Amino acid sequence: MSDPSEPPAADATDPPPPGAAPARVSAVVVAYGPEEWLERSVLALLDSVGVDVDVVLVDNGGTGPIVDELARRERVQLIRTGDNVGFATGCNLGAAANDLPFIALVNPDAVVAPDALAELVAVAREPGVGLATASVRLAEHPDRLNSAGNIVHFLGLSWSGYFDELAADHPERREVTSASGAGLLCRREVWDQLGGFCDEFFAYCEDADLSLRSWLQGWPVVYVPSAVVTHRYEFSRNPVKYRLLERNRVIMTVSCFGPRHLLVIAPLLIALEAGTLLLAVMQGWWREKFAGYWWLLRHVSWLRRRRRAVQSTRARSERELAVLFNAHLDPANLELPAAVAPVDRLLAGYWRLARRLL
Repeated sequence: MSDPSEPPAADATDPPPPGAAPARVSAVVVAYGPEEWLERSVLALLDSVGVDVDVVLVDNGGTGPIVDELARRERVQLIRTGDNVGFATGCNLGAAANDLPFIALVNPDAVVAPDALAELVAVAREPGVGLATASVRLAEHPDRLNSAGNIVHFLGLSWSGYFDELAADHPERREVTSASGAGLLCRREVWDQLGGFCDEFFAYCEDADLSLRSWLQGWPVVYVPSAVVTHRYEFSRNPVKYRLLERNRVIMTVSCFGPRHLLVIAPLLIALEAGTLLLAVMQGWWREKFAGYWWLLRHVSWLRRRRRAVQSTRARSERELAVLFNAHLDPANLELPAAVAPVDRLLAGYWRLARRLL
């Protein structure tokens, strides 16, 4: 039993008293393959001001001797997975490596500004906040955005929000649908209650899935414009990536969307699958598309269990959360076929009407 004469212990949501020690942050960096910015990324985290940072470097393989050099530095912990376990599992392993009150996820090709983590902590420590997401900038043009919070379409597609727009045009803190996995931070109790990333995702869409689950539990995702992270961004195109993007979109949609939402968009989801399958055939990655279908068929029971588990945490109604979803397909970081434009106008009109049924 605690001594009533002693003050209660501080927790992560308590504002720091004057002269208090800086908040302690566990910064997780998952590395796979050669990455020329990895050293810069880790050193920038260690040089953060206003917070005390321990870096957990998760080596998924193929990284070379640089990880050993970094591991010799004070406050860097190296975890070798022995294989490429994926970004999602790598982040989960890194987050579980210690019990510090705040967890940050930073890409190995991203460099935080000195005060970025402190700015994210200041927002994430507020009791009502779930995830705090940074102003992620393009390395080639650091005055322009890679992401100011990511977008999720009402059909489950997601993309970088406000891509290539001037950061100065987005100066206000605001609630956004999804955090960017390139630079996000949360309290440990939030991460633990959400269960971290879904291991089965492997890579891609895990940040959107985590964000939607945060919103479902009543924890908003907040964009913090003063927390600047520079990202060496490149949207690579390869068949495996398309397979994971498509498969994970289905997992996220089936798990996180409410029953009425799924019901009103069911015809459009069928049309979307037909359209993406046609695109896969035209672009030559149809085998990967079918591999995604095969994975989903073999994991139907798991997907049902996951949906039940996610929906059981719902603290906000479908109508309340409908405003989170974008009506238009307008990803600035992707070039869509010209035929999408007229379809997009129809989709947006459909969603305006369908939202009234939620």
